[in-house]
Amino acid sequence: MFTMAGSRHVVAPDEIAKLCYEHFDELPRRGKPEPGREWTPLAAVVKMSQCANSNKVEKEVVSLGTGTKCIGQTAMSPKGDVLNDSHAEVIARRGCIRYLIHELHRAVTGKGSSVYCQSMHQGKWRLQPGISFLLFISHTPCGDASIIPVNGSHFQPSASVTSIKNNQGTDIGGLKRKAEVLISVQNFNRPTRGEKDTEETKQEDILMSKRASPLPTSLSKTGDECPQNTSAKTHQETILHSSAYSELARNTSSASSINHTVCESFNSPVYDTLRTGAKSVPGGLTDPLQPGLGYHSTGLLRVKPGRGEPTLSLSCSDKMARWGVVGFQGALLSHYLEEALYFSTVVVGKCPFSQDAMQRALITRCSYVSDLPAGFSVSPPVFLQAKLEFPFSQAQTLLQHKSGQGCVTPCGAAVSWCNVPDQPLDVTANGIKQGVTKRALGTSKARSALCKLELFHSFLSLVSSTDASVLPDSLRLCAEVAARRHFRNRIRRESLDDSISGFGSGRHRSCGNFVGKRCRPVG
Repeated sequence: MFTMAGSRHVVAPDEIAKLCYEHFDELPRRGKPEPGREWTPLAAVVKMSQCANSNKVEKEVVSLGTGTKCIGQTAMSPKGDVLNDSHAEVIARRGCIRYLIHELHRAVTGKGSSVYCQSMHQGKWRLQPGISFLLFISHTPCGDASIIPVNGSHFQPSASVTSIKNNQGTDIGGLKRKAEVLISVQNFNRPTRGEKDTEETKQEDILMSKRASPLPTSLSKTGDECPQNTSAKTHQETILHSSAYSELARNTSSASSINHTVCESFNSPVYDTLRTGAKSVPGGLTDPLQPGLGYHSTGLLRVKPGRGEPTLSLSCSDKMARWGVVGFQGALLSHYLEEALYFSTVVVGKCPFSQDAMQRALITRCSYVSDLPAGFSVSPPVFLQAKLEFPFSQAQTLLQHKSGQGCVTPCGAAVSWCNVPDQPLDVTANGIKQGVTKRALGTSKARSALCKLELFHSFLSLVSSTDASVLPDSLRLCAEVAARRHFRNRIRRESLDDSISGFGSGRHRSCGNFVGKRCRPVG
C-alpha cells in the first residue's frame, strides 16, 4: 500500500494490476493473443476518484491498450491516417485522449462531466478536486528504463543480456535467442521484454551462437518448434561462472556507462545489464556495444526497432519522460485545459524492474528542464511494482506453450478500449483497422479511431460544440482569423461572379460564343 504525496489516495499495486487484468479479460476475443503461442504487454490508464467526506477511492479503467509493433518509415502517412506506434503504452495514452475529449464535450455542452470543472480563466477547464490518473504497464517500458543492471544473484540469461566468456576465452553466452528466453523462464520466471530486433542484431546473435560452446541437442535444435526442456544443471554449466564474472567486471568497469548509483543498489557486484532492442537516434550518441556493462550508454534518446526497416517512433521510456514534462493530454486539449495532466503514479506488473532505472530514464533525464509556460512543470510520478504477472506476458506464454503450436511470437494486433459511447473497441494491425480490404485502404473504413486524423476530427467536433462566447482565447483568436479569411474569400467570389454576370451578353467577335470566366469581353 502506498499513500500518494499531497493526497489521500492509497495505491495498492496488486489491486491496480488485478483491476486491469480483469478488465482485459472482459473484452471480446478479437485481437487478443493466441494462448500459448502469442504474447503482448498491457497498459491501462486508471482514473482515481477521491470520494467526498471519506477516505474511499474509486478506481476506474478509462483506457486500455495492448501491442508490440511499429510501422517503418516508408509506411508512415502524411495525412495522419495511420498509427505509427502501436506499443501498449502509446495505445493506452491515445485511448485516454479519446476519453478526455469525450468528457470535455459533455462539459462544454452542459451534460456534466465526471472529470472536469470550470476554471476561473476564460474557456478553461481543470480536473475536479480529488481526481487523478494512474498509468499501469505490465512490463518495464522499452528503451532506457529497460537497461537494468544485473549481478550474480539476479543474472538472467535472456535475449537482452550480453554474452560472457569463461577462463579459456570461449564465448559461453551466445545461446540462441529462443533457448535463452526459455532458460530464463524455467529457472527465473522473470524474462526481459522481447523487443523486436533488427536484422543487424539478429546476425550478431547468430555469429555469437556459432562461437558458443557445444550445446545440448534440445538447445541447438533449429526449426519451427521451440525447445521445451532444459535443466538447471545445464544452465549452471553454460551460463554461471564466477571467475568469468569477476574478470568481466574488472575488464569493463572503467568503460561502463551505467550510472553507478544504480549499481550501488545491489548488494553484490554488478556484472551485466539487461539489453533493450531500441536503437539510439541517428546522428546522436551511440552504444559502445562492449561486453558486459559497456554494451549500452544510458540516457540516450532511442527509436523503436522495426523488422529490417528503421522506425521514427521514440522508445516508450522517452515518451513517458516527455509526458512527465508536457503532460499526456496532447497539444489539442491544452487549448482547453488550465494545467497539463500528469500521471501521479506508474504501476509496473511483475517483470524485470529497477526503481533506479525507472528514476533515471523517466525523471532524472528531464530534471534540468526549466522556464516552462504556465500550467506546465516537471512532475515526476511515483513508481510501484505489483507482484501479479500479466497472463499473456512472454514468460507466461512460454510456460503455456505446447508442442505443435510453433514458436512463441509477439501478437501482431493492437487492442484499444476506452470509456466512450461510440466505438470503444478499436483493433488494429500494421497501423490500420484489422481485417480491412485493399479497396478500403486510404478511406475512413481503414482508419483507427486513435490515429491523428480521427483525433483531430473529434477535437473539431468539440470546438464546434463550444459556444463562441466561452471558447478559450487561443481558439477564439484562431476562429476570428478563420472567419476573416472566410469573409475575404466570399467577397472575392461574389465580386468575381458579379463581373462575370455583367459580361453575360458579350460575345467573341470570331466565334460568337458567350464570354466565360476565362474570356475577356470584347466591345
